Amino acid sequence: MDIPKGKLIAVGGNEDKGSYPNPKSKRKYYLDFFELGILKRFLKEVPAKNPHIEVVTTASMIPEEVGERYTSAFGILGVENVQLMHIRTEEDALNPAYIKRIKECDGIMFSGGDQSRITRMFLETEILEILKRRYLHEDFVIAGTSAGAMAMSAEMIKGGSATESLLRGAVKMGRGLGLLDNVIIDTHFVIRGRFGRLMEAVVTHPKTIGIGLGEDTGVLITEGHMIETIGSNLVVIADGHEVKYTNIKEVESGRPVAIDNMVMHVLAKGNLYDMNSRIFYRSEEDYKRVQLQELNHEIK
Repeated sequence: MDIPKGKLIAVGGNEDKGSYPNPKSKRKYYLDFFELGILKRFLKEVPAKNPHIEVVTTASMIPEEVGERYTSAFGILGVENVQLMHIRTEEDALNPAYIKRIKECDGIMFSGGDQSRITRMFLETEILEILKRRYLHEDFVIAGTSAGAMAMSAEMIKGGSATESLLRGAVKMGRGLGLLDNVIIDTHFVIRGRFGRLMEAVVTHPKTIGIGLGEDTGVLITEGHMIETIGSNLVVIADGHEVKYTNIKEVESGRPVAIDNMVMHVLAKGNLYDMNSRIFYRSEEDYKRVQLQELNHEIK
């Protein structure tokens, strides 16, 4: 399998800042997480000095407002060439102008909202093929927050109540963009209590790694398998490779799901996790030390 040269940044979203307008509230859509360094880290990983960034608002029901906040946030960080893609229909996704911009930009950010809108607009399109090709062969950065993060995997959580999870069938799955294989991402993870939802999704797809992203928190994924936690909150890893027993295929819909021996890890800022070896590292220095020891052992 080819090792991607590009990088993914998946962000857990920002609790109660919402992508859906509430008619009874005057609350706006804010992007507080950039102040904690996630957008700064995104720009650090983009190789261009004066980057051209595209923000795709497809998932959101309030695309103009969301786009305005991203433009403002990147502007505060000194980025002037930020363009918005308000792709609302399948026909929009075929627009040659958008396709040209995807070929030329230095990084792309998918906003939050409804992840099913992202897959409905982009699956089987030239835009998605370009993104996959650039991610695989170029130093190209693809980021997504909330729905934009969840859509990155091949198997995607479409929905499901956290309170009803671990009752068979409570979690609804669908096809994602396919930037990551054997990985399932859930967001708004800590405050909304989605532990059970992620566990059910993982056990439904054997030999899968689940990534639960807390609010104001993200992961930087390099080489297709190395996770680094960025932001202020927690990342939960649910490793389904060592599950010894589950009744997920036997129990009736709506009945409790049993799971034996799912391995869990909790990562804070700066911690690393290798999805290939399924090993937790306290820091980049810890990871490099282990790699050096293994290299020396091979030489001997």
